[in-house]
Amino acid sequence: MSTRVSNAAAAMRKAPRQARSRATVDVIVTAGARVLDKHGWAGFTTNEVAQVAGVSIGSVYQYFPNKLALVDAIRRRHFDDVLAVLQRAHDRQASAGRRLEGLIGDLIAAHRDYPALHRALLDLPDPGGAKDAYDAFQKEYLRRYALIVAACRGRAPVKADTLTAQVLSSAFEGVVHNAARRGLLGNPKLKRELVKLAGTYLEDHRSATANVRS
Repeated sequence: MSTRVSNAAAAMRKAPRQARSRATVDVIVTAGARVLDKHGWAGFTTNEVAQVAGVSIGSVYQYFPNKLALVDAIRRRHFDDVLAVLQRAHDRQASAGRRLEGLIGDLIAAHRDYPALHRALLDLPDPGGAKDAYDAFQKEYLRRYALIVAACRGRAPVKADTLTAQVLSSAFEGVVHNAARRGLLGNPKLKRELVKLAGTYLEDHRSATANVRS
Protein backbone atom coordinates (compact mmCIF):
# COMPACT_ATOMS: atom_id res chain seq x y z
CA MET A 1 0.00 0.00 0.00
CA SER A 2 1.31 3.44 -0.89
CA THR A 3 1.94 5.85 1.95
CA ARG A 4 1.60 8.93 -0.20
CA VAL A 5 -1.45 11.15 0.33
CA SER A 6 -1.13 13.28 -2.80
CA ASN A 7 1.14 14.18 -5.67
CA ALA A 8 3.47 17.05 -4.82
CA ALA A 9 4.44 17.35 -8.48
CA ALA A 10 1.33 19.48 -8.99
CA ALA A 11 3.07 22.32 -7.13
CA MET A 12 6.37 21.84 -8.95
CA ARG A 13 7.54 23.60 -12.08
CA LYS A 14 8.96 20.41 -13.50
CA ALA A 15 8.31 16.84 -12.37
CA PRO A 16 11.53 14.80 -12.13
CA ARG A 17 11.44 11.77 -14.42
CA GLN A 18 14.99 10.44 -14.43
CA ALA A 19 16.77 8.97 -11.43
CA ARG A 20 19.30 11.80 -11.40
CA SER A 21 16.57 14.44 -11.42
CA ARG A 22 14.66 12.67 -8.64
CA ALA A 23 17.85 12.53 -6.59
CA THR A 24 18.38 16.28 -7.08
CA VAL A 25 14.83 17.05 -5.97
CA ASP A 26 15.27 14.78 -2.95
CA VAL A 27 18.44 16.65 -1.95
CA ILE A 28 16.70 20.02 -2.36
CA VAL A 29 13.67 18.99 -0.29
CA THR A 30 15.91 17.52 2.42
CA ALA A 31 17.93 20.74 2.53
CA GLY A 32 14.71 22.73 2.63
CA ALA A 33 13.55 20.76 5.66
CA ARG A 34 16.85 21.51 7.43
CA VAL A 35 16.61 25.24 6.71
CA LEU A 36 12.94 25.40 7.70
CA ASP A 37 13.68 23.52 10.91
CA LYS A 38 16.56 25.89 11.73
CA HIS A 39 15.02 29.25 10.83
CA GLY A 40 11.26 28.75 10.54
CA TRP A 41 9.18 30.29 7.77
CA ALA A 42 10.34 33.85 8.55
CA GLY A 43 13.98 32.98 7.90
CA PHE A 44 13.44 30.48 5.09
CA THR A 45 15.23 31.42 1.84
CA THR A 46 15.83 29.49 -1.35
CA ASN A 47 19.40 30.83 -1.45
CA GLU A 48 20.25 29.06 1.81
CA VAL A 49 18.42 25.93 0.65
CA ALA A 50 20.59 25.87 -2.48
CA GLN A 51 23.73 26.37 -0.39
CA VAL A 52 22.82 23.56 2.04
CA ALA A 53 21.84 21.27 -0.84
CA GLY A 54 25.07 21.98 -2.69
CA VAL A 55 23.26 23.00 -5.87
CA SER A 56 22.84 26.25 -7.77
CA ILE A 57 19.86 28.50 -7.11
CA GLY A 58 18.93 27.81 -10.73
CA SER A 59 18.57 24.12 -9.92
CA VAL A 60 16.12 24.96 -7.14
CA TYR A 61 14.00 27.11 -9.45
CA GLN A 62 14.22 24.51 -12.19
CA TYR A 63 11.86 22.38 -10.11
CA PHE A 64 10.18 24.82 -7.71
CA PRO A 65 8.77 28.13 -9.01
CA ASN A 66 8.92 29.75 -5.57
CA LYS A 67 9.57 28.92 -1.94
CA LEU A 68 5.88 28.21 -1.30
CA ALA A 69 6.06 25.34 -3.77
CA LEU A 70 9.18 24.06 -2.03
CA VAL A 71 7.69 24.16 1.46
CA ASP A 72 4.60 22.42 0.10
CA ALA A 73 6.86 19.57 -1.03
CA ILE A 74 8.47 19.54 2.43
CA ARG A 75 5.06 19.39 4.08
CA ARG A 76 3.88 16.51 1.88
CA ARG A 77 7.06 14.56 2.48
CA HIS A 78 6.55 15.00 6.23
CA PHE A 79 3.03 13.57 5.84
CA ASP A 80 4.41 10.63 3.88
CA ASP A 81 7.12 9.96 6.49
CA VAL A 82 4.57 9.88 9.33
CA LEU A 83 2.26 7.56 7.39
CA ALA A 84 5.19 5.26 6.64
CA VAL A 85 5.91 5.02 10.38
CA LEU A 86 2.31 4.00 11.03
CA GLN A 87 2.37 1.46 8.22
CA ARG A 88 5.50 -0.18 9.64
CA ALA A 89 3.88 -0.39 13.06
CA HIS A 90 0.81 -2.06 11.59
CA ASP A 91 2.83 -4.50 9.48
CA ARG A 92 5.19 -5.46 12.31
CA GLN A 93 4.63 -9.06 13.45
CA ALA A 94 5.01 -8.66 17.20
CA SER A 95 3.23 -8.52 20.53
CA ALA A 96 1.24 -5.41 21.42
CA GLY A 97 4.07 -4.18 23.63
CA ARG A 98 6.73 -4.65 20.96
CA ARG A 99 4.47 -3.09 18.34
CA LEU A 100 4.01 0.01 20.53
CA GLU A 101 7.74 0.18 21.27
CA GLY A 102 8.49 0.14 17.56
CA LEU A 103 5.84 2.75 16.77
CA ILE A 104 6.91 5.16 19.49
CA GLY A 105 10.60 4.68 18.73
CA ASP A 106 9.99 5.47 15.06
CA LEU A 107 7.84 8.52 15.90
CA ILE A 108 10.58 9.90 18.14
CA ALA A 109 13.23 9.21 15.50
CA ALA A 110 11.12 10.93 12.83
CA HIS A 111 11.10 14.12 14.91
CA ARG A 112 14.66 13.93 16.26
CA ASP A 113 16.44 15.08 13.10
CA TYR A 114 14.19 18.12 12.64
CA PRO A 115 12.65 18.83 16.06
CA ALA A 116 11.26 22.26 15.11
CA LEU A 117 9.95 21.27 11.69
CA HIS A 118 6.42 20.38 12.78
CA ARG A 119 5.94 23.75 14.47
CA ALA A 120 7.33 25.51 11.40
CA LEU A 121 4.98 23.58 9.11
CA LEU A 122 2.00 24.72 11.18
CA ASP A 123 3.08 28.35 10.67
CA LEU A 124 3.32 28.10 6.88
CA PRO A 125 0.98 30.04 4.61
CA ASP A 126 -1.34 27.92 2.47
CA PRO A 127 0.21 27.63 -1.02
CA GLY A 128 -3.11 26.43 -2.42
CA GLY A 129 -4.31 22.87 -2.00
CA ALA A 130 -2.52 22.45 1.32
CA LYS A 131 -5.79 22.10 3.24
CA ASP A 132 -6.95 19.30 0.94
CA ALA A 133 -3.62 17.53 1.39
CA TYR A 134 -3.83 17.95 5.16
CA ASP A 135 -7.42 16.67 5.29
CA ALA A 136 -6.45 13.62 3.23
CA PHE A 137 -3.47 13.05 5.51
CA GLN A 138 -5.58 13.29 8.68
CA LYS A 139 -8.12 10.80 7.34
CA GLU A 140 -5.44 8.27 6.43
CA TYR A 141 -3.52 9.02 9.64
CA LEU A 142 -6.46 8.09 11.87
CA ARG A 143 -7.33 5.08 9.72
CA ARG A 144 -3.85 3.66 10.18
CA TYR A 145 -3.83 4.40 13.90
CA ALA A 146 -7.14 2.53 14.20
CA LEU A 147 -5.60 -0.44 12.40
CA ILE A 148 -2.71 -0.39 14.89
CA VAL A 149 -5.18 -0.37 17.80
CA ALA A 150 -6.93 -3.42 16.34
CA ALA A 151 -3.61 -5.18 15.70
CA CYS A 152 -2.49 -4.56 19.30
CA ARG A 153 -5.71 -6.23 20.43
CA GLY A 154 -5.27 -9.16 18.07
CA ARG A 155 -8.55 -8.77 16.21
CA ALA A 156 -10.18 -7.16 13.19
CA PRO A 157 -10.87 -3.40 13.33
CA VAL A 158 -14.18 -2.19 14.78
CA LYS A 159 -15.82 1.23 14.68
CA ALA A 160 -14.85 2.08 18.27
CA ASP A 161 -11.16 1.84 17.34
CA THR A 162 -11.40 5.22 15.60
CA LEU A 163 -12.07 7.09 18.85
CA THR A 164 -9.35 5.12 20.62
CA ALA A 165 -7.01 6.03 17.77
CA GLN A 166 -7.87 9.73 18.14
CA VAL A 167 -7.06 9.69 21.86
CA LEU A 168 -3.87 7.68 21.42
CA SER A 169 -2.55 9.72 18.49
CA SER A 170 -3.30 13.01 20.28
CA ALA A 171 -1.40 11.79 23.35
CA PHE A 172 1.61 10.78 21.24
CA GLU A 173 1.57 14.04 19.29
CA GLY A 174 1.36 16.18 22.40
CA VAL A 175 4.17 14.42 24.25
CA VAL A 176 6.53 14.08 21.26
CA HIS A 177 6.06 17.64 20.02
CA ASN A 178 6.47 19.04 23.52
CA ALA A 179 9.61 16.95 24.02
CA ALA A 180 10.95 18.23 20.69
CA ARG A 181 10.53 21.83 21.84
CA ARG A 182 12.29 21.06 25.12
CA GLY A 183 15.11 19.07 23.56
CA LEU A 184 14.12 15.85 25.33
CA LEU A 185 13.69 13.50 22.37
CA GLY A 186 17.00 11.80 23.17
CA ASN A 187 15.92 10.88 26.70
CA PRO A 188 15.35 7.07 26.75
CA LYS A 189 12.84 7.46 29.58
CA LEU A 190 10.50 9.30 27.19
CA LYS A 191 9.98 6.19 25.08
CA ARG A 192 9.48 3.94 28.11
CA GLU A 193 6.88 6.26 29.63
CA LEU A 194 4.97 6.57 26.36
CA VAL A 195 4.92 2.79 25.88
CA LYS A 196 3.64 2.40 29.44
CA LEU A 197 0.98 5.08 28.89
CA ALA A 198 -0.24 3.54 25.64
CA GLY A 199 -0.22 -0.02 26.95
CA THR A 200 -2.13 0.92 30.09
CA TYR A 201 -4.68 2.94 28.12
CA LEU A 202 -5.33 0.17 25.61
CA GLU A 203 -5.64 -2.46 28.34
CA ASP A 204 -7.92 -0.33 30.54
CA HIS A 205 -10.05 0.62 27.56
CA ARG A 206 -10.40 -3.03 26.54
CA SER A 207 -11.38 -4.01 30.09
CA ALA A 208 -13.94 -1.20 30.30
CA THR A 209 -15.43 -2.19 26.96
CA ALA A 210 -15.65 -5.83 28.02
CA ASN A 211 -17.40 -4.85 31.26
CA VAL A 212 -19.96 -2.76 29.38
CA ARG A 213 -20.71 -5.64 27.03
CA SER A 214 -21.05 -8.11 29.90
